[in-house]
Amino acid sequence: MQAVNVLCIKWGKKYGPEYVNKLHNMVGRNLKRPFRFVCLTDDAAGIDPQIEVKPIPAIGFDEFDQRKPWTFAHGWLKLTSFASPLYDLQGRTLFLDLDIVILDSLDPFFEQEGEFIVIREWDKSDGTGNTSAYIYTIGAHTDALDHLKNNFPDSIADVRNEQEFITGYLSRQGKLSYWPEAWCRSFKRHCLRRGLMGWIAPPVIPPGARIIAFHGKPNPPDAIAGVSGKWYRRVMPTQWVADHWR
Repeated sequence: MQAVNVLCIKWGKKYGPEYVNKLHNMVGRNLKRPFRFVCLTDDAAGIDPQIEVKPIPAIGFDEFDQRKPWTFAHGWLKLTSFASPLYDLQGRTLFLDLDIVILDSLDPFFEQEGEFIVIREWDKSDGTGNTSAYIYTIGAHTDALDHLKNNFPDSIADVRNEQEFITGYLSRQGKLSYWPEAWCRSFKRHCLRRGLMGWIAPPVIPPGARIIAFHGKPNPPDAIAGVSGKWYRRVMPTQWVADHWR
């Protein structure tokens, strides 16, 4: 069986090295086929030495390569995953955000056919993708970086973040498709119980879920401890997050 890649990126101080290490462990438990796990980062301190670590690559665009402040916000540095060459990586690559919990096998993600497959954003109806988990082929979408660079700043004038930019661009090319709805769910949208039940019972695992995304607050360690991060939302301590996020 041909080896595949699993890629993540870490920059700044928002997520510590434990997020990378736990993601690597979760992938190892949930992917049977041979794989390379690679983390692009500006700080490798504390990352398990068995993980491949590479600097966040230059893409030939000064706004990114000089790390202008706006590129650190709203996921923009994730676009460096489309660099070509991307070190010696080749072939099918599953990109995963650090703030996810993997519950079940990732092998079906590599069995899906499509040029760029992504989560359909839960909170929007316009087809925008959520890039907490996407699959692509290394080097296949460098034209998106060319468009970003050659038309900047107009290229980002109508989008709020990296996922609106890349999924809108690839959708216009007819290259965008989505994971089965049940596979990737939101902790806030699909796991928390509604109303008063949220104050007396822990969050649930949605049927068929393989990945749970923790966008915004809470993050996985917050869910384990029962910390919401918002005064108006109660999150009971969630044991199943502790069982998987390790």
